[in-house]
Amino acid sequence: MTLEEFIGSNSTEKRMETVTQALEELLVAAQKQDSLTVGVYESAKLMNVDPDSVVLCVLATDEEDEDDIALQIHFTLLQAFCCDNDINILRVSGVRRLSALLEDDTGDGNEPRDLHCILVTNPPVQPLQSAALQNISSFCEESRCRNQWVPCLQMQDR
Repeated sequence: MTLEEFIGSNSTEKRMETVTQALEELLVAAQKQDSLTVGVYESAKLMNVDPDSVVLCVLATDEEDEDDIALQIHFTLLQAFCCDNDINILRVSGVRRLSALLEDDTGDGNEPRDLHCILVTNPPVQPLQSAALQNISSFCEESRCRNQWVPCLQMQDR
């Protein structure tokens, strides 16, 4: 490994950590403002009705979901819709981390929420103007400049 490769990979790792932290902050803040739509079907319905309100689409999987053909088809359709409507997309591994982050408690006997697709919407009253959203948006834009249309992040369980 050359010095340039080492410095580049270290810089990339730090950038990914920063973006992952920004994503966590954004999801928690959006949940507090009731600006999250959770679930593949719920997200598809919202994007069909009001795509202009969506500022970020998070598609999450774990290793066991990689062979789920139906889920991958849904992801492909959601990604295409997001690209057509200029909505930033992130692919994330770490559904368990998302569940812990969004306090997806199912102790009351309900089924766990479908965290495979999460939309962050801009509330009409007080739009999201956070540094976290700007950080994620710039990361998505930088990725598109490198021809990586759907950037991937790995969320670590804590």
